[in-house]
Amino acid sequence: MQRFVSSIVLLLGLAAGVCAAPALLESDSSGMLLNQDIELLEDVGGQLSIADMADPAVQSRFQPAAGRATVGQSRNPWWVKVSLQRAAGAPSQWWLENAGITIFNLHLYLPDGQGGWHERATGTAVPYAEGRDYPYRRMLFKLPELGDEPLTLYFRSLDPAGNSFPLKIWQLSDLEQLASNENIGFGLIYGVILALLLYNLFILIALRDKAYLWYVLATACVLVFILSMTGHGFQYLWPGSAVPFWLDRITLPSLWGIFVMRFTQELLYTKRGLLWPHRLLNAGCVLYVIAILINAFGYRAEGALLIALTPVVTVPTALFSAGVRCYQGFFPARFYLLGYGAVLGSTIVLVMRAAGLIEPSNFTAYLFPLSVAAETILFSFALAYRIQMLKQEKAQALQQVDREKTARLAQAQANAAELQHSVALRTAELAATNERLRERERELQHAAFHDPLTELPNRRYLVERCEAALAEAKRHNQAVALLLIDLDHFKPINDRHGHDAGDQMLQTIAQRLREHVRAGDAVARLGGDEFAVLICGADAEEHARDIARRLLAELAQPVSYRAERLTVTISIGAALYPQHAHNFTCLYKAADEMLYKVKARGRSGSAVCGEDGELSSSARLQVDVLSVPSGLG
Repeated sequence: MQRFVSSIVLLLGLAAGVCAAPALLESDSSGMLLNQDIELLEDVGGQLSIADMADPAVQSRFQPAAGRATVGQSRNPWWVKVSLQRAAGAPSQWWLENAGITIFNLHLYLPDGQGGWHERATGTAVPYAEGRDYPYRRMLFKLPELGDEPLTLYFRSLDPAGNSFPLKIWQLSDLEQLASNENIGFGLIYGVILALLLYNLFILIALRDKAYLWYVLATACVLVFILSMTGHGFQYLWPGSAVPFWLDRITLPSLWGIFVMRFTQELLYTKRGLLWPHRLLNAGCVLYVIAILINAFGYRAEGALLIALTPVVTVPTALFSAGVRCYQGFFPARFYLLGYGAVLGSTIVLVMRAAGLIEPSNFTAYLFPLSVAAETILFSFALAYRIQMLKQEKAQALQQVDREKTARLAQAQANAAELQHSVALRTAELAATNERLRERERELQHAAFHDPLTELPNRRYLVERCEAALAEAKRHNQAVALLLIDLDHFKPINDRHGHDAGDQMLQTIAQRLREHVRAGDAVARLGGDEFAVLICGADAEEHARDIARRLLAELAQPVSYRAERLTVTISIGAALYPQHAHNFTCLYKAADEMLYKVKARGRSGSAVCGEDGELSSSARLQVDVLSVPSGLG
């Protein structure tokens, strides 16, 4: 009887092991999600190895995934069984994608054709190139060529912070096209966040305001966090090693939480009248620090749990503080509620995804980056409005001073001599204060549009001046020329003679540029050893060529530095409106193409876009657009 029961159990196990049919790969199956056809097994205690997969009793424990692509946070490893069958006429070579980007420890087992297995370690615990067969932001593996027999392979996933395994099958050409489209979308998101980061970093340097400091830190941290989540960080920023703890899915969101809480305290003035919310936000920062520390010591599951629970305290507190300030009429709190609300919603989705409550999808993958980009924009608006309110408070303070002065003048009837002395003294103080304020505003204005080393206008000034010049040229049917000037062999001067010599060289070059352009033209330093000249008027093209010829000779003249005579040559690239471009970006790009063409020819020369018959990239795009049939003929 015992032997009979054992035989029945064995037969049932074998039946369970073959009950799930292999995923059938047709010719058009590229990009197909496999999670409807895979099977899952929780390895309680981590006792199983790949050799145990041949045991029918083990096979009987596998359960159909039924579309599941995540099992959430688990201290136990999970085995994923994938069976593939090639249909007649379908390609034999396929690629398998595992989109669980931030999985800590993942092993792939492929049959070696001799009854054994090839083991492949992947995940964030190994360097980027070792964990995939193709340079893609997600894990991608080249499968053995499929024959008539089914192919069965296994994944072993272990990540206490959350296991996910969206699996897709690809033809490589289709995946390359998808990757190209993805990079465009993510590039736009990265660009928006980076642009706002740099813009507010400049304001931080100018104003030294704490709210800007925490905003810049939070934006920088979340940018790195998004890069990590998408896989681009692992692919491009730290590909040579395993992901360190200070860049993983626990430390980065914890740092971001700390910076956002500090920004909340500064923006909403929680120290003033919101004492308990202020203390709770401080407590949230402490919890995030603890999560980072215990993660550093290897307690990944506990760290993940802590950062999942901390928002239970911080999020309602932050929203309550913003709601109170909105009720009090503090307008930046509205921007805060909108931005933080968007990120809160996406964060809840991420937490539910990590916990296995919702399945991974393209929507959940893009939701957090998009919400962070929106939050960054709204927080930037809040900061700008806050600065405006500070200016208004300063104006009100000055008005209050004027009212005090009027009151003191009214008292002059009682004590004219004493009051006259007091009014004169107070008026002098106000005049000095106003003069200092005006001077500070002039300094800020000058710093915003000028390079501190050469006193030339900077890139920001050039952009605004060029846009205005293009608009004026369009109205009056005139031309605009943009010259980009780059110093050749400038780095050896810094290396050999020091940065003082390089600074003197840049200052001298700037002075010579001023001397050889017309009063109505603009000279700017774009950064490093790169300068620009903007020329306007009907004769812009002729004058640009003349200036280029003169600058090639004049800027190559030696510069005296101590007992040395330092020499550089220059390369000039030029582009014209309207021949080569109709806006600043395209005009700059066309001139930059010419500059690099001069560099490629051996430096020390000039080139004007189109002079050799070649169009700029923007001009080529316009020709391509005009050459497309409209279908209206």
